[in-house]
Formats: sequence, structure tokens, C-alpha cells
Amino acid sequence: MSLSYRQPGVILTDRRFTVPLDHADPGGERIELYAREAVASDKAGQELPWLLYLQGGPGFGANRFVGRQAWLDRALQDYRVLLLDQRGTGSSTPANRQTLPLRGGPAAQADYLTRFRADSIVRDCETIRPEVTGGAPWTVLGQSFGGFCTVSYLSHAPEGLATAVITGGLPSLHAHADDVYRAAYPRTERKVTAHYARYPQDVERARRIADHLLSRDVVLPNGYRFTVEAFQSLGLMLGMSDGSHRLHHLLEDAFVRTPGGHELSDAFQEQAQSLLSHAAHPLYALVHESIYGQDARPTAWAAERIRAEFPQFDAAKALAGDTPVLFTGETVHPWMFETDPALRPLRETAGLLAARTDWQPLYDPARLAVNDVPVAAAVFHDDMYVDATHSLQTARAVRGLRTWVTDEFEHDGLRVGAPRVLDRLLALARDDV
Repeated sequence: MSLSYRQPGVILTDRRFTVPLDHADPGGERIELYAREAVASDKAGQELPWLLYLQGGPGFGANRFVGRQAWLDRALQDYRVLLLDQRGTGSSTPANRQTLPLRGGPAAQADYLTRFRADSIVRDCETIRPEVTGGAPWTVLGQSFGGFCTVSYLSHAPEGLATAVITGGLPSLHAHADDVYRAAYPRTERKVTAHYARYPQDVERARRIADHLLSRDVVLPNGYRFTVEAFQSLGLMLGMSDGSHRLHHLLEDAFVRTPGGHELSDAFQEQAQSLLSHAAHPLYALVHESIYGQDARPTAWAAERIRAEFPQFDAAKALAGDTPVLFTGETVHPWMFETDPALRPLRETAGLLAARTDWQPLYDPARLAVNDVPVAAAVFHDDMYVDATHSLQTARAVRGLRTWVTDEFEHDGLRVGAPRVLDRLLALARDDV
């Protein structure tokens, strides 16, 4: 039974579906998906086309908007919107340290998680689409990893799509995880350099915190072991529009004077643990590198291995010399499964996923080359999370795809540029620009 309720300007309905865990075995085990339907209050009785929103990540549930926030306001002008919690996220059969032991040991857990990539998400969408739309194709809006899923959708089930709109999420069709991170570290260094140019006082602040962490063991209130590598990983926020400012505010009051000398303040530790913990999204860490697996090569902790090619990210070496401590970006490392209490029970599972050699292709270049679905994509010029060069190579490989390349926004352009970003992309897809 679906439950409907109101928020300002919108009527929301909770929708639940069951889909096969393994779409190659439709008669086998089933899992539950959750989605929230949204329609403008003044259009609730109208026949409207559908827009499916695929969240970024991987491993994050769909936005929990209040009323008609951000891009949703623009979408509700023309569509009924389905905000899908992709499998394993939000309210869709969550996969975490509490639930995964139901599958068995680490090997069984790793096998289970191989079915949580873009190909399975697309098949979920096609399974529920007839029930939602009556069989009509829908428009898909894919943000970040949701864009990766959208390209997989165009590859494997384009008949389900009326239009595809992508923001910050055109993946490489062929790059191995090694290639992705080899391109990512220099982009991250540019973001850090720009941050220090904006806030030069943060150079010394970051060095002082790094030195403190290298000389003592610090455990945050939630049990997270706060190492210097964990501190550097706070650079993840530099890929967002306000990330540099938020990082600056975090660093400015890191220390407090105590009877035993200067220590990291409780306020700083509280903020750091909220940024570092994967408790709310463990699937992000577990399957992150697997979204680049498409052949017999293991991902094999690619971000950790490739980091060794960029010694400037070694904090100890930076402190021994006279160079700034560099923050890192969107990378997952094996040490996270030691430092984070939400991930520790899953470290063996993560290692088995990193070693797998049976990944199947996520994209079909031949089918994309003859694509006839209207597609528009925003490519953010120096996106820290998704390489713009890779994105533009893919754009050229998808027949009819129109791009909007801009340096006006960072990776979160859909959020901060709403409703203008969505409006422009819908117009591009319609060939109205």
C-alpha cells in the first residue's frame, strides 16, 4: 500500500518494489527497492511524463528534499519525479556492516556486492518502469555516478528512455581504475594549490595538524583512528562549490590549549568524524573502485597503488621539507577499513572485491555509436571527481549527445545552479538551444 503526504508545493508518495537480486536469475531471490514519487500539488491530477532521478555516489540514497528544493522545483514544472534509492542504499535493502553478515562470510558478501553496480541498477529501473509509467519511456536525470548509470542505460536498455540528462557524470567507456586515478591525482593537486592560494594561512595550519597526527595516536569520539592519511582525505570536499571555504573553516580552530599542551579541539574532532565516517554510506567505500571494473583485470586498490606514483602527496616528506601538505580527493584506500569502525568488519570483503577478475562490461560502445535517444550532459571543466577529458571522449562516442562544458560550477553544479542547469540541459536535449 502506497502512502501519500504533503510538503509545501508537492505531494509525495512512498513507493516500494521487489526486483531480482540477480537479473540473470529472475526466479531467484528478490530484494526491495524504495522510491519517493513527487508531483506538484497543483498538477497532481494531471497526466504527466515521468522523470527518474539517479543519485551520485555510488552508495548514496536519493536526496531527501523538503518541499520543492533545488532542481526538483524545475523538474516538477513538467514531470512527475521518481527519486530512487538505488539498491543497497537508503531504504532499498541496505548493505552495511549490520546487514551484510546475513549473507554469510566475506566471500558470500563479496559475491552479493558484485550485483550492486550500474548494470544491475539499470535492470532494476527497467523492472519497475512498467509499473510506474504504464510502459512509457521516461526521462532520466543522472548526477555523477547516476550519470554513469545513465550511460549504462543507454548501452543496455535505450528503449526505456525518452530523454537522458547527465550532470558531472560522463564516464570513460574504457579506462581501467588505474587510468582514472592516474588522471585524478594531478587534478586534486590543482584544487589543493588553488585552496592554498585562496587561504595561504591554511598551509601552516595543515602542516601543524599533520605533524600532530604523525607524532601521536588520535582516536576520534566515534572510534575512528585519525591518521594523517585520514586527515589528508578531507580534501574530498574541495571538489564542491563551497568546499574550499568549508575546509578553511574546519582548519582555523583545530587546536585548543589544555593542561597537557595543545590538543585537537573537541569541535574539530566532531566535525572531522562526521566528514570521515562511512556509517551512513558504507557501500560507497565497498564498491567504489568496482564501478571502473570491466574486464579480467582486478582493481586491486588502484587509488592506493597509483598514489605511490605521486610522492608529493606523502605528508611525512612534505613536513621533512618545506612544501605544503597536500590533501587527497575521491579515493578509497585499504587503510579506511582499519580506521573507520563502520568499515572494519568489512575489510576482508573489500579485499575480495578488489581482487576480483570477472567484471563484465558496463557500456556498449557499438550501441552508443548509433544512439537515437536525445542526450545532454553538463561537463564541469575541471571537475575533481570525474575527468573532463574522459567525459568529452565519451561525449564524442555517443551519437547525438550534446554537451555544455562550463567552469561556472564545480561537481555539484546541479545543486548550486538549480534550476538553471536542469533547464539548460533539458533545452539542449530538445535541441532548443
